[in-house]
Amino acid sequence: MSTAPRTVDLWVDPSCPWAWMTSRWMLNAAEVRPISVNFHVMSLGVLNEGQEVPEKYVDLIKRSWGPVRVLIAAEQAHGTSIVEPLYSAMGTRIHPGDCGDFDQVISESLAEVGLSAALAGAASSTEFDDALRASHHAGMDKVGMDVGTPVIHIGDVAFFGPVVTPAPKGEAAGVLFDGCVAVASIPGFYELKRTRTEGPIFD
Repeated sequence: MSTAPRTVDLWVDPSCPWAWMTSRWMLNAAEVRPISVNFHVMSLGVLNEGQEVPEKYVDLIKRSWGPVRVLIAAEQAHGTSIVEPLYSAMGTRIHPGDCGDFDQVISESLAEVGLSAALAGAASSTEFDDALRASHHAGMDKVGMDVGTPVIHIGDVAFFGPVVTPAPKGEAAGVLFDGCVAVASIPGFYELKRTRTEGPIFD
């Protein structure tokens, strides 16, 4: 297995629990493999525009615009390096923290990473929506629009997933990354899937 550093680009929406699981795995893998992980913003709201959404997800998707708008506003102001810590602060509150008050999530997360509270205003503004859509499509267009989140790019290959719970740690995280690299190296490889029998396990 090559030890050359690899760049991985990961697209996430703070509202998505499966993207959260994948992001935790990816950060764990970076501790045991030479990986540089770049976090980017995608949007469940953009993804589901014009789609028929199950009733139980309608409210979540509507509210999901707030956190991603704030992430994009922060990225515009402070650069791409702010995306991961701010996303992680939000995700920790939303998922293991089980906080459904996204205004609170945004306020507390901005404070945690030392950003201006004024950025919270982006949550209810369309000012950054063009940049949000551009970020979303940079990740999603390459993998195709018949998938959801998470999406990762390993080099020139983009794919949906991996969907995993709980997030592997230590060498197990590295082994899963090795497998992703292996399938990404095969021209014409598209899909592996099985029915999920567990929901996200936040440990």
